[in-house]
Amino acid sequence: MPGITANIGLLEVGQLKQGETVLVSGAAGAVGSTVGQIAKLHGCKVVGIAGSDEKVTFLKKLGFDHVINYKTVESLEDVVNAACPEGFHLFYDNVGGPVIDAAVKNMQVHGRIVICGSISQYNVPDAKGPRLEPLLLWKRLRAQGFIYSDYPHLIDKALEQNATWIKEGKLKKAVTVIEGFENVPQAFIGLFTGSNTGKMLVKV
Repeated sequence: MPGITANIGLLEVGQLKQGETVLVSGAAGAVGSTVGQIAKLHGCKVVGIAGSDEKVTFLKKLGFDHVINYKTVESLEDVVNAACPEGFHLFYDNVGGPVIDAAVKNMQVHGRIVICGSISQYNVPDAKGPRLEPLLLWKRLRAQGFIYSDYPHLIDKALEQNATWIKEGKLKKAVTVIEGFENVPQAFIGLFTGSNTGKMLVKV
């Protein structure tokens, strides 16, 4: 499912074009890491946002051009801008919150935003943030949320495409495995704290 989500979200919803600049939040997760690799396969410059130095190292090994540890920077907006001063054509968002605030300010005119998730906001009772409407207007941005099951006619194609890239060694998988059924709650909570790299699995 994460691979299908990455493929359809980037290529169909995001309408990725060869050689564009792409920003990915939650970049070390199962979806984000796949998005970045597929974008690189299309000759794109890819900047990832993650939450630890270990994840930064992991993503650089996957071929990301630049990776930001959002937990160690004073101004995410400034660092995102420095990573790509010309602005981004496409932002693939898995996180929401302050990350999308920083991203929108650094988009190119007519840029596209793919909203795949908003995990930073799921348990925030009264989330607040900057009003993005003026930036969406002035930059003529297109933002679209999606769920991969909205595109049943593309699922087989995405599976086949991803499988080919994996067999050719062009697309690498990452999995975090937690041992023991009793640790299911720990694994679930870890999804919201960013303790996983790639897909989170529990082995019982």
